[in-house]
Amino acid sequence: MRKLFLFGLALTMLTACNTKPVRYTQNSPEIDVVKKHIANYNNKNYDTGIYADSSKTFLNTKKNAMTPGEAMEYHKQTDANYSNRGFMAEDQEYEMVVTDDGETWVNCWLDWKGTLAGTGQEIEIPVHLTYRFVEGKVVRELGYWDPTEIVLALQKIEAQKNSSEEEKP
Repeated sequence: MRKLFLFGLALTMLTACNTKPVRYTQNSPEIDVVKKHIANYNNKNYDTGIYADSSKTFLNTKKNAMTPGEAMEYHKQTDANYSNRGFMAEDQEYEMVVTDDGETWVNCWLDWKGTLAGTGQEIEIPVHLTYRFVEGKVVRELGYWDPTEIVLALQKIEAQKNSSEEEKP
């Protein structure tokens, strides 16, 4: 009986020692916040409620941070280029990690699709977004994608517009 008790005690201590905080998951309240934010973007609902007041957003840059309001204004301005745009629903990946320094980040790898208003050209781009959370709010947002195809298409539209204006008598 004594051996059984000691075995049970040892097993309890062993399992208690192996309990570690979750450092990686694909299901968390923070991921749900980011998914809601992506849905808001797709629906052109420019809600800044997920952001802390001091949050900084960096889109394809390490400099020139935007406030939450400026980030929403940026999206509103770029929307003028598209008749339709948004993140696709399939094959999207989300993860939450807690770094060695205790920072909570949500990373997502998404596919974005837009239709240019000027030509009807469809463009698909892989996008990486990452959000740092503190007390349930985003304090830092980083977004990275290759805008080359969009930039070239918009330049072509602008050049065509300028050449047609020059041809007018």
